[in-house]
Amino acid sequence: MDETVKTISGTVDGVIFKNAENGYVVLELDCDGSPVTVVGCLGDIAEGEKLSLTGGFITSPKYGEQFKAETCERQRPTTPEEIARYIGSGIIKGLGIKTAVRVTEKFGEATLDVMENAPERLSEVKGITREKAVFFGAQYRKLCGVNTLVGFLSEFGISPAAAVAVWQKYNNSSIALIKENPYLLCDEGVGLDFEIADKTAEALSSRDAVPFDFCGINRVKAGITYILSENAGIGHTCLPAVKLRDRAVEHLGISRDAFDAGLYGGADEGRFSVLEIEGKEYACLSGYYRAERYITDKLTEMLKLNFSSDRDFSREIADVEQAEGISYEALQKAAINGCLVNNLFILTGGPGTGKTTTLNAVIRLLKRGRKTLSLAAPTGRAAKRMSELTGERAQTIHRLLEVDMTKDDLLAFKKNELNPLKADAVIIDEMSMVDALLFEALLRAVKPDAKLILVGDSDQLPSVGAGNILRDLISSGVIPGVRLTEIFRQAAESLIVVNAHKIVKGREPELNARDKDFFFIPCGGDEEIAETVVGLVKTRLPAAYGLDPFDDIQVLAPAKIGAAGTRELNKMLQDAINPASVKKREMKYFDAVFRTGDKVMQVVNDYNVEWKRGGEKGMGIFNGDIGIIVDADNYSGGLTVNFDGRAAFVPSSLFNKIEHAFAITVHKSQGSEYKAVIMPVSSFARRLLYRSLLYTGVTRARDLLIVVGKRETILKMAENERGTSRYSCLKSMITGKAVSP
Repeated sequence: MDETVKTISGTVDGVIFKNAENGYVVLELDCDGSPVTVVGCLGDIAEGEKLSLTGGFITSPKYGEQFKAETCERQRPTTPEEIARYIGSGIIKGLGIKTAVRVTEKFGEATLDVMENAPERLSEVKGITREKAVFFGAQYRKLCGVNTLVGFLSEFGISPAAAVAVWQKYNNSSIALIKENPYLLCDEGVGLDFEIADKTAEALSSRDAVPFDFCGINRVKAGITYILSENAGIGHTCLPAVKLRDRAVEHLGISRDAFDAGLYGGADEGRFSVLEIEGKEYACLSGYYRAERYITDKLTEMLKLNFSSDRDFSREIADVEQAEGISYEALQKAAINGCLVNNLFILTGGPGTGKTTTLNAVIRLLKRGRKTLSLAAPTGRAAKRMSELTGERAQTIHRLLEVDMTKDDLLAFKKNELNPLKADAVIIDEMSMVDALLFEALLRAVKPDAKLILVGDSDQLPSVGAGNILRDLISSGVIPGVRLTEIFRQAAESLIVVNAHKIVKGREPELNARDKDFFFIPCGGDEEIAETVVGLVKTRLPAAYGLDPFDDIQVLAPAKIGAAGTRELNKMLQDAINPASVKKREMKYFDAVFRTGDKVMQVVNDYNVEWKRGGEKGMGIFNGDIGIIVDADNYSGGLTVNFDGRAAFVPSSLFNKIEHAFAITVHKSQGSEYKAVIMPVSSFARRLLYRSLLYTGVTRARDLLIVVGKRETILKMAENERGTSRYSCLKSMITGKAVSP
């Protein structure tokens, strides 16, 4: 690629490909008689437009030389011929080229001014009614507004895709509102980083010769929102007000008085909520406050419906024992009975403690009582595993609730209080992965008299999203439940299971065994760890156990960064097991190369991606879904990925939502199980060396686990339980200790 920034100008000769959602286009530009293929996120481009583009030339293996545009300036077409071609290109719905020619024959060079300022005059043209004329004018004004906004925001380095999001939220008022308050760019529905809004505000102040107000109320509220959102991203639904203040004062460069004005002013307008818990103030975004408040209220109501009788299902449990030829231990019987007696119940336990056996008995007895069931888990892989273990249909929580999107592309669900789930009993597995917002949505959809059974392992990592739901519910002491603790004999023969329970207790796992399913390979530096991992995946495990490097082996690392982090391991593993070849197509994204045959993972939920499986179609690829790239197409600007039989097209604008998955973080592995796991344990990312992360990684392996690293690092992880602590108001709300100040 030629890295030199160039500028080219010309008229759009044709639009070959257009993605309306993100503004990515492929077009032919006529540059003084020389055709140039242009690619980039340029917004809504139409044939006949005059463009001035900056960017650089790239060479596609399939399509040859192309100009990759980074910025775009539009010039209005001026001659009647150019105008007819432009408005008749399909950009104005219902206005074809023949009608466009008649319009320009009537109004000439004044056509666009007529469409913008006096569209009713279009009805003077034969074949155009007054209603159509007004409709054409409205479309053209919207188009002008979007294009003007794209140009305005491009001055501050803001992409066309973000400009479209701004327009959808604020329409014709977009530019005026952003000039007045640039921090609207951070709001929900637009979602740009605070730093971008801050730089835009400074640039506007400089351009308009207005002093930049560091302590301005809009800036302070946006800054507080940014800090709370940033902390929500690492799991906290709230922060102590003192911690929030100290961070805001330092990060924003403001006074304490300015912080107080922003926090309490934002609270008055419903942007934040401030609670008092045992004499200390906590602040949270209103969305998380509403979620935890609703969870508390709904669970309280469900607890009131729990049966007060001491009904005993021992006879029914004995019938299942006889039919299945098994014998439940005392805690299992208590758990089964508790699930049947209570409308709200928590079933927890570590590996090998009979959690699945217990759950299967509950399901059998509920069905015997003619209860309709809905089984779900947070991820597709977890739901598939739940279905395999229970023999019942299970789906993701998102599919259970029927994902819907608002007109502003915000997440919503069709199932809610007004349209609840029909099931008499809802069973959720892998509850440790469920965050506050998802649990709120689930509870809104569960009918008041339904049974809700929550299953999980609270010793695993908490959810990726904010909240620590399962742990908070258990530690509140309010919700009935049973924790299974006895390791059954067959499970006790697995060193994976035995070591998992040692880790939970803070003890060093057994690392010297050579005849079990848990192996430890000591290594010194991170480079040695990485080379050992690659050797295991490429040759040693396939040769010794017949394992497939793609389907059977998964590398799980604590962190992304470092020589033994997922980023470097993915590059090394890609070169080792899916090297470049003239037979493989590929696309570059920053320093990553996506190649046909690569193993990739979706890293955020995307509800707008369409997938196909045979004749079936659906929407949505979710966080944690793993697939194989089957095609890389520079012409259409994207990848085709096979996610467990679902073929989805991922445009280049969404490449930030996928990562290579030869190696993934332990966090991303939650809810999954793999035949063989290799876990490199590096001391590079010290803040991630805690017990729940080690425990979660170990319990992802079904048949074989190999830990690579230093013995002392593993011991430190087993001893360190700080990683699961999160700020949350939920437990205090449930126990009645959280009050409004």
